[in-house]
Amino acid sequence: MVCSLTKLPYPIGEVFQGAGANVSAMKPSILLTNDDGVSSVGLWTAYEALLPIADVTVVAPATQQSAVGRSISIFEPLRATQIVMNGAKAWAVAGKPTDAVIIGLFSLNLKPAMIVSGINIGENLSTESIMTSGTVGAALEGSNQGTKGIAFSLQVEDQGDKFDDPRNHGTSFDAAKKVVRDVVGRVLKEGFGPEVDVINVNIPSVVQGGYEVTRLAHKLFHTGVEKRLDPRGRPYYWINGPLVDDAEEGTDVHAIRKGNVSVTPITLDCTAYRACEGIKKTFS
Repeated sequence: MVCSLTKLPYPIGEVFQGAGANVSAMKPSILLTNDDGVSSVGLWTAYEALLPIADVTVVAPATQQSAVGRSISIFEPLRATQIVMNGAKAWAVAGKPTDAVIIGLFSLNLKPAMIVSGINIGENLSTESIMTSGTVGAALEGSNQGTKGIAFSLQVEDQGDKFDDPRNHGTSFDAAKKVVRDVVGRVLKEGFGPEVDVINVNIPSVVQGGYEVTRLAHKLFHTGVEKRLDPRGRPYYWINGPLVDDAEEGTDVHAIRKGNVSVTPITLDCTAYRACEGIKKTFS
């Protein structure tokens, strides 16, 4: 089944006074996490965006954990330290994004209405990225444990920006901050809908349009491997590759290339239902 293309009939700048402004006086609770680490400017931008509409508890990895997907720490103990950052209390977990979510839910006994993950520095588009993204992985873990989530990622023009110090980043988060508040407000009001476990939101570096409900593209990168030699002449390897130029209409990659905010519903169920009959014949 293909996710149909949907674009809102108004530009993104006109929607920020929507559902987020109408949440009741009794604020819902949100567990906020990420994969860039507890000191990331993207995380604290999301915190500022959500504070007027929710009671927010930050439980995030103590250090950078990008591209760890849904990895979980089962061979080592975890430490969670309460810290104060930007004048707010937060929990820094010496582990993965999924560890942070599990600690928040089962050790800190948080009962959030939803989990918000991000704002990630760098887009998380396509099946390729969401399978490895720690940002999306944290939201998926929360949903797997019974609390659905939204993952937010911000496109960067220079891929090298993903590896800069996340505490002091040159990218503007102004539009992303407004998108976070509006999207979360809408979902708090309307719910996630049936068969949706996570909503994956990707925000272009320059927002030129509105929201576009999308399906996942196949790839984001042209994968490559660069071989180098160390000073002793022994080989080592870097996995690298440039971004794909574009993808077909209706995909998250194409929406971002057009300057729209991509909203992709994701399910934990990876079963290929349309393949079941063929597989039955193989094993009959």
